[in-house]
Amino acid sequence: MATVTSIKRARLASSSKEKKKIQPVAQNDHHLVSSTKGKQRAKQSTKPASDDTILPASFKVIAGSYEKLLYGFDGSVSLDETKDGYKFELQPIFVFPAHVSCIKAVAASPNGGKWLATGSADEVIKVWDLRRKKEIGGLMHHEGSITQLQFPSRSHLLSASEDGSLCLFHARDWVVLRTLKGHKGRVNSMAVHPSNKVALSVGKDNTLRMWDLMRGKGSASTKLGKEGEVVRWSTTGLSFVVQSKNTIDVFTVDMVLRHTITHPSRIHTIRFSKRVYGSGELLLVGAEDKKLSIYDIPDDPEKMPTVIAEMTGHSNRVKAVEILPIALPRSTKANAPLSTIILCTASSDGKIHVYDLALLPADQKAGSEVLQISPVAEYDTKGTRLTCVTIADGEALEHASSANGKRKRGDEDSEQEDEDEGWGTHEQEAEHDESG
Repeated sequence: MATVTSIKRARLASSSKEKKKIQPVAQNDHHLVSSTKGKQRAKQSTKPASDDTILPASFKVIAGSYEKLLYGFDGSVSLDETKDGYKFELQPIFVFPAHVSCIKAVAASPNGGKWLATGSADEVIKVWDLRRKKEIGGLMHHEGSITQLQFPSRSHLLSASEDGSLCLFHARDWVVLRTLKGHKGRVNSMAVHPSNKVALSVGKDNTLRMWDLMRGKGSASTKLGKEGEVVRWSTTGLSFVVQSKNTIDVFTVDMVLRHTITHPSRIHTIRFSKRVYGSGELLLVGAEDKKLSIYDIPDDPEKMPTVIAEMTGHSNRVKAVEILPIALPRSTKANAPLSTIILCTASSDGKIHVYDLALLPADQKAGSEVLQISPVAEYDTKGTRLTCVTIADGEALEHASSANGKRKRGDEDSEQEDEDEGWGTHEQEAEHDESG
């Protein structure tokens, strides 16, 4: 069984000889072809999972590179009395070669989780305990380079690979719960719906596939007519996008193509985000033009998304972007914000930038002059070719914790039982629809 092999290999990789501490760094500077049942399940799964977690007051940034190096930073925000605002800082905490080949994917478990996963062209997924700064082991289930990693919840990890499959792991004993096969060739990207019940994937075979994660089955597929490179759900789960070269196709949840956005430069990364001020969604697009462009998604789905702001500062292509809502320190100012959303970018220029999405005004809409936003913090790796980035929760503020007594941060095991329900308890190979 593939599961047994994977578990044995993971345990071998985490033996005392192989286990290593993270070394600290010196403190210096179309229409979908599917069954009716598949479409019905997609519609029924459009309600995002509830999220009443406490926002962190600090954060950790982890980035991977072509040079096999993994970088880690502690991020903090404090009151800046001199500028009557907030001061963001990145403090390096580790840098070391984490794999024997280039690092292609990195993901952190959400909502105060402790896990970090890294994927490489060496075909191995390594699991790290961020709190103890320690390697836990290696998952060797895939037979191809790892192309993407995502934690749908604190208790599950989903991976995509050039071997054409997706794997769902249980983030306690690291058993393979699902192996999703259907793509003929490399899986470029996958995205889990906010409900955590379904996922989308795109690959070299020019197809878009939908997976029922609860049943471990492929529920639908369609021919895109081009190679999808990135797929992402919106924050509401009511639409999704597929990126290919410099175009972005916007689909409704019913799989109807609504718009095709043509970006002026070759795209490398995309991500949806909510606004800090005002309502509505934003689409963040990192590209060859050295900028992170911000598209406003109109409330009227018939209207085309347009660029309303650009996050600048990089001197080479923007390879990756990630976001995290964080709590802000209390201020004596009237109507001071309690939280914001930070954006973190990694570029081929070797720099990691942090941006504050609160710098985008609520009235910045289509028709406004494109706003230029500079980073609020940055770190220069001095020439490392960065490939991927993720942001993990830091500590919660005391006043934020007291405001919501439903959950204590770090109480990992007490929640996993509820999160495990419906995901299955053993490896299951997915059935897939070949009609696409």
